[in-house]
Amino acid sequence: MNQRRLLIVDDDKEIADLIEIYLKNEGYEVVKAYNGEEALQKLEQSVFHLVVLDIMMPKVDGLEVCRIIRKDMAVPILMLSAKAEDMDKIMGLMTGADDYMVKPFNPLELVARIKSLLRRSYQYSVTASAAGSEEHTLVLGPLRIEKFTHTVEVEGRPLHLTSTEFGILFLLASHPGRVFSAEDIFQQVWKEKYFESNNTVMVHISKLRDKLEQELGDKLIVTVWGVGYKIEG
Repeated sequence: MNQRRLLIVDDDKEIADLIEIYLKNEGYEVVKAYNGEEALQKLEQSVFHLVVLDIMMPKVDGLEVCRIIRKDMAVPILMLSAKAEDMDKIMGLMTGADDYMVKPFNPLELVARIKSLLRRSYQYSVTASAAGSEEHTLVLGPLRIEKFTHTVEVEGRPLHLTSTEFGILFLLASHPGRVFSAEDIFQQVWKEKYFESNNTVMVHISKLRDKLEQELGDKLIVTVWGVGYKIEG
């Protein structure tokens, strides 16, 4: 059984019930909310391991809920929307979502995405048996990155990153000077096949850069135009 509590937020009760059935079949504990206000109340009352969040909702929409969550929580967020345009997806990811799916969706694909996101967020690619073969703590000037706790500090101050942002940062910081293409980053962090015109990596890099530059005052991640991204060695 998966000892994970998931929050499903959607004003369409039929969709929320459908998602609940599939997730409960996988052994997850499921809590539902039908608008943004109710979702925020439940997030204050309990700890959740992942949030499935619809965008178009009454009272407080999903984008605003996502912004509020991201002020002090790193819980993974998978956003749902009936809007399929690239700009809508970019807006969702820029707001702080880790993944984005368009309605109508295949429930089995949704479950697979949720499993992938939970795996990236709470399971680490290096096992204890491999501890001697890889660095688990990286130090770059004032920046300290701890792999097993998924924490980042700047001169002792915590830097709050989403699990996806952390994965990208740790990958680049583990190989200073090496240029990673968007395809390389996606396949190593998301553990999924990369498709052309996928701007997901670009959006997450942009958010990560903003957070780093606010704390460091410097541009840590460098774009090598036409090739990819790197952290200087």
